[in-house]
Amino acid sequence: MKRRSVLAAGLLLPFGARVVSAAPAAEPVTPALVEAAKKEGKVTYYTAMDLSVAEPMAKAFEANYPGIKVAVERSGAERVFNRIGQEMASKIYRVDVVNSSDAAHFISWKGEGWLAPYLSEEMARDLPADGRDPDGLFVNQRTHLSPIAYNSKMIAPADAPKSFKDLLDPKYAGKLVKAHPGYSGTIMTATLQLSRELGWSYFEKLAKQKVLQVQSATEPPKRIEAGERAVAVDGSDYLFWMAKERGSPVEVVFAAEGTPQISNPMGIFKSSPNPNAARLMVSWIMSGEGQSFIVNLSGQYPANTRVKPKEGRPPLASIKTFKEDPAAVEKQADQIKAQYAKYFKV
Repeated sequence: MKRRSVLAAGLLLPFGARVVSAAPAAEPVTPALVEAAKKEGKVTYYTAMDLSVAEPMAKAFEANYPGIKVAVERSGAERVFNRIGQEMASKIYRVDVVNSSDAAHFISWKGEGWLAPYLSEEMARDLPADGRDPDGLFVNQRTHLSPIAYNSKMIAPADAPKSFKDLLDPKYAGKLVKAHPGYSGTIMTATLQLSRELGWSYFEKLAKQKVLQVQSATEPPKRIEAGERAVAVDGSDYLFWMAKERGSPVEVVFAAEGTPQISNPMGIFKSSPNPNAARLMVSWIMSGEGQSFIVNLSGQYPANTRVKPKEGRPPLASIKTFKEDPAAVEKQADQIKAQYAKYFKV
């Protein structure tokens, strides 16, 4: 599905400030909603989140609401976007709830009129205004980063990179692994931020470093943990931290220039075949219980203001991060993929 700019239509950007219609009234999670969801008996959740987090989260929801089964459909966010576009064009209505690591997807889906408004009472109370669409069509489910990381058994801390520009040093040639913006929403978002801050000439030089190119942002953490490469140029930070907690020799580097920050919106499709189960699942994921589950398991930064970040992880406010710009990603996604492929030949 080709990206198309819908900004000229005056549509609201993810977590923006221009209101074009009233937000829906906040709804309580009632016994009637639970019963209706149980009658549907299932909910299909499309996500870019790693299965090591998405599947346990789904099982926790099922344990809270016996009789409702969650089908987790995990892929790179850009593949999820294309799949949904193809399904909608073919009138295949399968997705109930979608979560993407590319916030620009929600500009497109909102522009198409594909999203259903929903806001639980807890979401209205506990999510910051800049963490939810004022029209109630989506909310930020979680936030993560895309930092540099390295295997400390293969690279001594004194020799480890401290910045993105350090990765251009010839000593790292053949030692780097990197994910692809044509597959991963995390990397699409990060590529926009890095190309804006460092210029495309940075990627042109990086491509000459004999980089191992993988698809998903979930892969670089696994490759350096396994010792296949010494340094990850990018990747989902929560997987680096989870590896470190398992005792693996993985160290995270917050680059001197800044680190890409990734919001992960979630919404319900109007064409959802299980709308009640979809609302119930979104309510639970965004509740204190659901957000705490994600934080305690993976350490991703919570969207719910009543949930504290995981102990031992650096506070998000303490990290120098790049500014997100979903509108720019929406406009430039196809150009980003083409420019990236030109340099990396993939």
